[in-house]
Amino acid sequence: MSMTKYYNQKNRFAQNGPIAAVLKYEDKNGVPTVVAQGRGTVAKQIMELAQKNNIHMQEDSSLVANLLDMDLGDSIPPQLYTVIAEILLLIEEMEKNY
Repeated sequence: MSMTKYYNQKNRFAQNGPIAAVLKYEDKNGVPTVVAQGRGTVAKQIMELAQKNNIHMQEDSSLVANLLDMDLGDSIPPQLYTVIAEILLLIEEMEKNY
């Protein structure tokens, strides 16, 4: 008899460590692309580099899970545009205030 475990994102983080994805946005393309992603130790290194370089981070486990399913260099799919736009506006606002 096999037992299936269901995890919410917090439980998954506790078991597998952090997850991270990096987006690059340039006005000339108009669409953000995934340029880095990782789990566990790689995710920790991504977050440490972001902190060292004063790069703003946004925590959204369901969004990151979707981004990890993408290949590096892929453009963000239209169904994620609204969420990404909100994050970009938040980051722009934070940069103005700091």
